[in-house]
Amino acid sequence: QVQLVESGGGLVQPGGSLRLSCAVSGGILRIYDMGWYRQAPGKQRELVARITSGNTTTYADSVKGRFTISRDDAKNMVYLQMNSLNPEDTAVYYCNTDSAALFRGIPTRDDYWGQGTQVTVSS
Repeated sequence: QVQLVESGGGLVQPGGSLRLSCAVSGGILRIYDMGWYRQAPGKQRELVARITSGNTTTYADSVKGRFTISRDDAKNMVYLQMNSLNPEDTAVYYCNTDSAALFRGIPTRDDYWGQGTQVTVSS
């Protein structure tokens, strides 16, 4: 069973930094795109950053120049370095991957999500 486990969230002051990590495990055959999304209270989940298997990156306009997404395919990990954080970045951050995995012994490509990690930016 595919599992995505995020870590690295927490409380940080405005202007501070955090690094989120996401470990993907469980019958993974191949990881295609990996990404980070976030959902603030009362708002829809939105894309923060995404990285393809060829390391092409996409960022939300609100985080360009402040956040950096990276991946380590040898470890099945994806990271999000967040700098110059501001209160508007407060949200639950979710890891996402488009991956092929064994489902009941059959290779299956699907979208997988982590449980989320809380990031709070406040003084």
